Amino acid sequence: MQQNGSSGSNGSDGCGARERQALSFSPLPAATTRVRRFIQERQRTLPLPKVMVVFSAAGDADKPSDAISSSDPTEEGDGVRKPPASPSPKHTSPSKPLRSSLSTQEQQQEFPEVISLNVGGTYFTTRLSTLRRHEDTMLAAMFSGRHYIPRDAEGRFFIDRDGAYFGDILNFLREGELPHRDRVRAVHREAQYYAIGPLLDSLEDIQPLTGEKVRQAFLDLLPYYKDNLERIVEIAKLRAMQKKARFAKLKVCVYKEEMPITPYERPLFNSLRFERSDSEAKLFEHHCEVDVTFGPWEAVADVYDLLHCIVSDLAERGIAAEQQCIGVCDKHLINHYYCKRPIYEFKITWW
Repeated sequence: MQQNGSSGSNGSDGCGARERQALSFSPLPAATTRVRRFIQERQRTLPLPKVMVVFSAAGDADKPSDAISSSDPTEEGDGVRKPPASPSPKHTSPSKPLRSSLSTQEQQQEFPEVISLNVGGTYFTTRLSTLRRHEDTMLAAMFSGRHYIPRDAEGRFFIDRDGAYFGDILNFLREGELPHRDRVRAVHREAQYYAIGPLLDSLEDIQPLTGEKVRQAFLDLLPYYKDNLERIVEIAKLRAMQKKARFAKLKVCVYKEEMPITPYERPLFNSLRFERSDSEAKLFEHHCEVDVTFGPWEAVADVYDLLHCIVSDLAERGIAAEQQCIGVCDKHLINHYYCKRPIYEFKITWW
């Protein structure tokens, strides 16, 4: 502090010492005047940094104050550190609750008690409680207020789905009514889209879905059934295009038993099936000269049941198919054993 002497002093340590000595031992008027001037200037300059540290406003910490700029340059490096400027309270806490409240209001959508719907261009009117009848459904989630639902020009809530069977969905939600048998499959697909579990369970317990479950359990026993079905379609389409014909024919082998049949069938035929060794079984393995082969399988359902499944599945895809048996496979295997698997001719008509 002795280095920051006033402009009226000589600026040396010796002079300050002589002044203090003169104040103590020599009460001369001139020395007394210099001491008073020195004390007054120190009182005027020293408190200023404290005022700047405590009362400086936010954002002004980097700007020099009038007191510092007007002071002597030698006092700028006096070692006083300025605290970092704290953010203004009006830019912090009030903004976060405001943003959260706005987002909550945007997410929560209010619905009237009576809902007007536009499902793919078909108009429906129902109660809000009907759409929320079952909690774990897509409709209940859509009209829970947590999701945004667009509206059409008339203000109806819009669902981008075919509305042909939405009336059956509403009838079930209203009073548990099930659709007519010829609409069961289509309503079942819509119930899967809207994830209405109770309706799905009810539909699967009636025809034709109950019969479909039994049929599918049989088809699961046949390896590559769907792949073979696709192969029939592809071969028939390719042959019809190559011949520029309206229909195409192909040969399909359908057999239930792995064991070949011969004219010399013995009474203990079934026992022979289990007495064969692995090496002998390989002698009977072969591929018939046909386009597609189905079998073998172990079930009560026979060859005609599988043929019915093939024709029905092709008809479900809009493909007309006819089949007839044209003979058996006469390939010689071993000794007097021949492959007697039945061969069917499928006729696929394209137009």
